[in-house]
Amino acid sequence: QVQLVESGGGLVQAGGSLRLSCAASGNILSVGIMGWYRQAPGKQRELVATRTYGGNTNYADSVKGRFTISRDTAKNMVYLQMNSLKPEDTAVYYCNAEVTAPWPLRGGVYWGQGTQVTVSA
Repeated sequence: QVQLVESGGGLVQAGGSLRLSCAASGNILSVGIMGWYRQAPGKQRELVATRTYGGNTNYADSVKGRFTISRDTAKNMVYLQMNSLKPEDTAVYYCNAEVTAPWPLRGGVYWGQGTQVTVSA
């Protein structure tokens, strides 16, 4: 199967920076869209940023200008550089990937286990 493993979360003061990483591994032929989502306590999971294999990006309005998503397509990795962090950015951040698997396996959309980001005021 496919595994997504995130790293880089932690506790940071408001105004600080963190960089999240996510590595996809397993039965992978190719990876399409990779992205980051987050879920704060009591709230629904929401999109943070996505990046296609070709480099097109999409950001939530709340993070535009502060967060940058990047990818290493050769390594099936995606990163999220988070600057000027705010307390409202506190959430569990999840990596997401659209995977094509080699035949006869079936691909799909996979999620990581999540990494906690806490921003103190």
